[in-house]
Amino acid sequence: MDASTFRWVLVLIAVVAVLFIYLYGRHQSRLRRRAAVDSFTREEIESAFIEDEELRDELENLNRILNEADDDEPVLHDIAIKPALEAEETPFALPDPDMFLPPDYMENDSAICYLLRHSDFRLMTGEEVGRAVNQIGLQPGAEGFLEYLEGEQLMFRVCSLSPPGSMSGCDELDFSTVGLVCFFDPQAVEDAARSYEVLLKKIDELVRTLDVKVFKANQDLLTISDVTETRDALGAGQA
Repeated sequence: MDASTFRWVLVLIAVVAVLFIYLYGRHQSRLRRRAAVDSFTREEIESAFIEDEELRDELENLNRILNEADDDEPVLHDIAIKPALEAEETPFALPDPDMFLPPDYMENDSAICYLLRHSDFRLMTGEEVGRAVNQIGLQPGAEGFLEYLEGEQLMFRVCSLSPPGSMSGCDELDFSTVGLVCFFDPQAVEDAARSYEVLLKKIDELVRTLDVKVFKANQDLLTISDVTETRDALGAGQA
């Protein structure tokens, strides 16, 4: 084989090698694309399509709002990406539930009324309430309320904070309430100062049993200064 023929053979081999490398590279790229497509499920492909359509719609809506807005009066509050979803969102804080306050308090400015409840208005079960009221010796009274007596003297009464206020069946499983209301009318008891001290003692027992907090009727937490002020007022009334 002469030199000229040998050179042409080398050129031909080089061309074949380059063509092989090119075709092999295209074949590998085709395999990779097919594997990438096969790795997506139809649901994922459709989901991506839907999200893309929603994004396009939202961008068009945003563009329309901005075009209609006055340059000097921004209307950012009018832009809602997902109005339907925003309407269904749970509010940051639920409203306070309906509460029952006894007529003795509502009709008498001098009546003393304390609410025993959880800060988040979590319900108390009949098992919890029944155990607590039995522990401090409450007895059934008029209007479905409970009463605490010393001998035959009424010290204070207890009703449910949930309407209609009745404590009937408070030890049954289907009973529940957002809290208890402990109250008495100083003008309707024999010794208002004594009734108040008994009330505070029994409330303390209920607080420890039910793990609740004590609030005034206006929903403010009861403080030591409130107690001191009421003691002074009742003591002055007895003098």
